Amino acid sequence: MTNTDWHKEYKRKLISAEDAAGMVKSGDKVVFTAGRESFAIGLAIASRMGELQGVEVFVPSPGYDFGWYDPGWQDSFKITILMPTATCQEAVDARRVDINFGTIFPFSSLEDPDTRPPDMLLTEVSPPDKHGYCSFGQSLWNKKRHIKGAKLVIAEVNPNLIRTHGENYCHVSEIRYFVEHKSTGGAPGTGSLAGRELKEPEAYLKNIAANVSQVIKDGDTIQIGVGRTTEPLVRLGMLNGKKDLGYHSEATPGGIISLIRDGVINGCRKTLNPGIAVVTSLGGGTKDELDWANDNPVFHLVDVEYLEDMRIIAQHDNFVAINNALVIDFTGQIAAEGIGRRILSVAGGQLPFVIGAWLSKGGRSVTVLPSTAQNGQVTRIMPTLPPGTPVTTQRNLADYVATEWGIVRIRGKSVRQRAQALISIAHPRFREELTAEAKKLFWPQE
Repeated sequence: MTNTDWHKEYKRKLISAEDAAGMVKSGDKVVFTAGRESFAIGLAIASRMGELQGVEVFVPSPGYDFGWYDPGWQDSFKITILMPTATCQEAVDARRVDINFGTIFPFSSLEDPDTRPPDMLLTEVSPPDKHGYCSFGQSLWNKKRHIKGAKLVIAEVNPNLIRTHGENYCHVSEIRYFVEHKSTGGAPGTGSLAGRELKEPEAYLKNIAANVSQVIKDGDTIQIGVGRTTEPLVRLGMLNGKKDLGYHSEATPGGIISLIRDGVINGCRKTLNPGIAVVTSLGGGTKDELDWANDNPVFHLVDVEYLEDMRIIAQHDNFVAINNALVIDFTGQIAAEGIGRRILSVAGGQLPFVIGAWLSKGGRSVTVLPSTAQNGQVTRIMPTLPPGTPVTTQRNLADYVATEWGIVRIRGKSVRQRAQALISIAHPRFREELTAEAKKLFWPQE
């Protein structure tokens, strides 16, 4: 296709958001690709509430409130999500939405041969470059692969999207229709990785950052998971004083891009993809950071199935996986998705990164969590998990555990040793009570 050809094709494919929404029929399956939703098209589809019936809508990680998470929308739109967010948590708690946890790869279930393919796939792209290629912006996930198998692909064209290197592009010819983006008025490049507003970190998080820093060495390759505890750690000094770090992770929490810019993370000792920061999404930082990442060849955005392939992760010597937990029990069972029957998150890439770190030569896995919840009234280090709590990382994969009170390694320890180690980093207010419970569970009873 010549330069002129793609220009003509692109103009021919431009339609309105209302025209795109008008293609949806009752009973259709509409899928948004991972990352930010196509805002104008989403609004236009939602405006047909009452007119449409039984439309299946899959939104991986809801960021915009189109209305369909509220009561009264369920006859028109049957919503399924992958990851609970603040936008839809109330609907999750009220069971107005369904949840698809995916497999060990978060989005692979959407491409399972037994899964109904979407009638319409919606994504967001940049305007085409001079060669007719669009960027998926700051997040790729599985978009490039996903659009190849969809019946109908409609892309919302957002001129604010950055361009990145790696696999983060598609050609005009791969998209059926294009819709011009409608601005939400929000500032790009702000907020946490999960779309939460950035707030001043809690004071105890600085202690967690310092504790985790003890096990990170010069030359390590780092992964940092999504979570309220993990995401502020870089800005609070977790990597201060380190040299020649590598980066292979889903996304970039605040401060990571700045450390790459400053040469602290340079990938010079990486045993795979040296000199390159490999991610599937950029975010969690400032607009200045994202502007610096724009069209910067040091960042490679790759498909999530490559990024989270534990065989790929394990090829990095000295790989350090740092992930969030909600609670942990004395044996090392790690829960990061919910407590009891309340679902608060998903496993995401935690398990493949933990296993990859175990298989890495010199690798380590670190689980971080505050010692308490509910304003200090409840301990997060527990004798046993509450009934119904999903186990994200099995106890035989637990390695380092850090709270604001210290960091311990429970890998290879007996259950008594694990209980004692975990109690030593519990909040002091609960240690006596936890010690008594540990003796009941693991010591002989007289």
